[in-house]
Amino acid sequence: MFKSGVRACALAVAVLCSLANGEAWAQSPAPPPPPLEAYGATPAIELIQLSPSGELIARITVTGETRSLIVTRIATREDLFVGDISVIKVRDLRWIGEGRVLVVTSQTRNIASLGVPRSELFFGQVLDLERQRVVQVLDRTQDVLPVLYGPASVRNTSDGDALFVRGVSVSNDQANLHRVDPATGRGRSVAYMDSTTDDYVLDGEGKVIALSRYDERTGRWSLRLPAGQGHREAWTVDAPVDTPSFHGMGRAPRTIVISADRPDLASGDADAGDADAGDADGVFEVNVDTGEWSRLPFGRDPDFLVHHPQTRLLIGGGRNDEAGVRYEFLDPQAARRWQSVERAFRGKAPQLVSWNDALSQVVVFTDTGDAGQYQLVDFGRGAADIVADAYPAIAPEQVGAVRSIHYAAGDGLDISGHLTLPPGVSEPSGLPLVVLAHGGPAARDVAGFDWWAQALASRGYAVLQANFRGSTGYGRAFLEAGYGEWGRKMQTDLSDGVRWLAAEGVIDPARVCIVGASYGGYAAMAGLTLDSDVYRCGVSVGGVSDLRRMVNWEAEQSRHKNNQTVRYWNRFMGAARLNDRSLDALSPAWLAASVDSPLLLIHGRDDTVVPIEQSRVMAEALRRAGKPVEFVELPGEDHWLSRSATRRQMLVETVRFLEANNPAGRAD
Repeated sequence: MFKSGVRACALAVAVLCSLANGEAWAQSPAPPPPPLEAYGATPAIELIQLSPSGELIARITVTGETRSLIVTRIATREDLFVGDISVIKVRDLRWIGEGRVLVVTSQTRNIASLGVPRSELFFGQVLDLERQRVVQVLDRTQDVLPVLYGPASVRNTSDGDALFVRGVSVSNDQANLHRVDPATGRGRSVAYMDSTTDDYVLDGEGKVIALSRYDERTGRWSLRLPAGQGHREAWTVDAPVDTPSFHGMGRAPRTIVISADRPDLASGDADAGDADAGDADGVFEVNVDTGEWSRLPFGRDPDFLVHHPQTRLLIGGGRNDEAGVRYEFLDPQAARRWQSVERAFRGKAPQLVSWNDALSQVVVFTDTGDAGQYQLVDFGRGAADIVADAYPAIAPEQVGAVRSIHYAAGDGLDISGHLTLPPGVSEPSGLPLVVLAHGGPAARDVAGFDWWAQALASRGYAVLQANFRGSTGYGRAFLEAGYGEWGRKMQTDLSDGVRWLAAEGVIDPARVCIVGASYGGYAAMAGLTLDSDVYRCGVSVGGVSDLRRMVNWEAEQSRHKNNQTVRYWNRFMGAARLNDRSLDALSPAWLAASVDSPLLLIHGRDDTVVPIEQSRVMAEALRRAGKPVEFVELPGEDHWLSRSATRRQMLVETVRFLEANNPAGRAD
């Protein structure tokens, strides 16, 4: 399990060694780059979790297309279980007590008999270490599909370790909560839930202490809290697009955490949290018995929360800042422990992966200045062991430097992002550039090792990842600045970054291409149609080419055409209604005749988020207009590039296309 030849060393010494190595390569000529397959392969470790005692560690390893579940005793490094789980896509890994491991996988399938369209379906398997046996979650549960409806929850109850999942009935509209026997996989219904049940929170015993209901047609969301044997409606809000969200238990057993837009509860105390620090919602703790709301005492509203591995109570949260993930713990013990980790891994922005129940051991992940590494920290020994490298074929000296940047958009709005330089380059000048646009669009690029950006940088390109308006993590006003700006200012925010880098002398403005996936794929196509004087080529991966067709398709996927997803798209796209023809003016497929630069389209055939039809429509429009286009269909691939072989294929095709149309080695 642990890297051979690596001894446990004091944390501070380990990090000083790694930092010294990073400084050395920064002053040296760049070595030959690894093959593209090293970047395109899925990470060698996909998931990793400590057992409750901290004596065992479970992980999903990847070699080529083969995924394996391995469980190891840490003290002796003895593998207690090694199981090949083939090419199945693994989505979650967690312990159920000390003797069982839950693995959640997914497949792209439909259930025609129930009218379920082709979508990503999730399944659970439980490994019993003692019996060396695997059982299917919800197996042989009467009238219930063995499919997970939402995430799984594990609780250490007074009756033993238990697994809770929602299961879909084959005979009615129910998706009840089931308590699953981890020994057999069989479930029994413990709480009634129908299709309007949006979410729920369990206490430490697995009892439902809060429910939410959402009427997608009307956009009405309601919070329901315990009342006798049932639940009462405690608060409602009209939320046509942005619904409040549950985030598990609060700091006490009878509290829950909700993110919601509650301007009526804005705190007058600046130290209690900046109400505008989050994107749209504040983070509140709600007492389920009294219904009282209070803002959690974070310095800034977090992007995610951290719960205790045993009690499931809230102990902290974290934010993605420009330099990496930053944590703020409300629990004193967790705060002290994490402060010691940050001191030891100073400058490395450590990320918390897994605690043991006693918080005496933690797996951390770092990817600042290298391709990513997992280390097991033992606070009792004051030492850290390297567990695994995420990309073992990529050495630290082959990783390009990542710089945080800021520039002004055309209307003066401050845009931040990251610039990845080719390895060995410290004084960039006149470099060819690839604009790598993120998806979402309500998402963001973060600091650290980005396999796609680093692969392009390894071939001599500077890579710009700009968090254009509408990205998350910069406050409500910045997010809302993107509403109605799809193909407009969201697009020019990217080209404004190109112009800024050119003015700084960093890049050659005549050698710029644009690449992206999902919304980023749309941005790549829009760059060649709506902003065509900036880019000499583009690559779209799973992108939207016909906005009106895309929204109409989303309307058909739900029982209500006026659904939350449609309203989300219309808000960003600036559409007034379903089938709004004004969207055609922003759709690359309708503007194919204006394309004067080469375009490569790549799309997974199993994409259930953006159907492959979107790329097929664009390819056909370009052919009809007499324009050159390359189109690569990825068999068996979904929206997230989950398979190693097709992910590598995407990367190889992208680099081949860029090198043919925008060579990195010379100026034309």
